[in-house]
Amino acid sequence: MANVWQWDLLDDSGARHADAGPDGRSPEFPTQSEAESWIGEEWPTLFDGGVCAVTLREAGAVVYGPMSLRPAE
Repeated sequence: MANVWQWDLLDDSGARHADAGPDGRSPEFPTQSEAESWIGEEWPTLFDGGVCAVTLREAGAVVYGPMSLRPAE
């Protein structure tokens, strides 16, 4: 079985956001590139919905994050 890539969608306390995706996670992606493209397109909507940061996982292991979704000032 191939590894899957998925984002943890985090609220301002660092917990998975209860209202963002199933179990506070993004859809699953077959590659890191597809996961990163998705977050690049969806971050404004996620941020408006209360997601403050994300963590990328490959097959459950943290790749990087948490990464803030707050716009740079």
